[in-house]
Amino acid sequence: MMHKFLVLVLATVLAPGLALAQPDTASQVSIEVRGEYRYIVSNGLPDHQPGQFPNRGNPNTIRAQKYEYRVPAHPQPAERITPSRMQPFGVAINGVPFDPGTAEFWRDDPRSGWQYEAMSGKINLGLDANHAHVQPSGAYHYHGLPTGLIEKLGREKQRMLLLGYAADGFPIYGQYGYSNPNDAASDLKQLTSSYRLKKGKRPSGPGGTYDGTFVLDWEYVAGAGDLDECNGRTGVTPAYPQGTYYYVLTDKFPFIPRAFRGTPDPSFDRHGPPPGGPGRPGRPGGRRPPPPGQS
Repeated sequence: MMHKFLVLVLATVLAPGLALAQPDTASQVSIEVRGEYRYIVSNGLPDHQPGQFPNRGNPNTIRAQKYEYRVPAHPQPAERITPSRMQPFGVAINGVPFDPGTAEFWRDDPRSGWQYEAMSGKINLGLDANHAHVQPSGAYHYHGLPTGLIEKLGREKQRMLLLGYAADGFPIYGQYGYSNPNDAASDLKQLTSSYRLKKGKRPSGPGGTYDGTFVLDWEYVAGAGDLDECNGRTGVTPAYPQGTYYYVLTDKFPFIPRAFRGTPDPSFDRHGPPPGGPGRPGRPGGRRPPPPGQS
């Protein structure tokens, strides 16, 4: 069982590449369980070497934030899954948010439903080697596997790595899990998502062949992989030997889950101006995305 009271404080001085994040250059995060909730407070600075920001695809500078998140310490599945909106899916144990979505849409029209996929390689958002970039507010956030964090935790050893917590309180793990989800003595393997590219051509909107440029290019195919529609599964983990539902970050779509098995806490709701115009989350330079098929 997880300890009822856990305080984790990280204060790691970063490499010179983050010098632009003045006046704070150290990752600071505390994770504490009080009563029925786990509280995560951080300044959002990574505890590993980030890429160079600003860069050609992202003109923003990393700056310290003031994050105060709360998640259930004993999460429960909800009756229905909840699709993630324009909000962080969760937060890593180093205090950096997992924020998979973008505010980039075909023809700049969110009503079209054709949202660009950040990890598709079809749009340049200036992602670094950690699959992260920076919002206009200076918020550094992950769109995929947090490579630098995984390396700090021991990537050279294939093991289950607790990388963070989702907004509904369920834990987030790296790519590896037990072959038999209920047997900690079984071999580890790289877990795969059950999302696949749709076949044929898009019937509306941008048209063209489904190629992963847009989130709608993908569909869930039950049983196609190891994970469910929320990119998770139930089983035992090193931190939860009695078993739990947990999410998995994968190297293919959806990378970071796009739906919650439980109920996300309101502390993850994005506050401030709604998406739209230069400076909105995921839109670093206010430029129109390239047409489908162009990088």
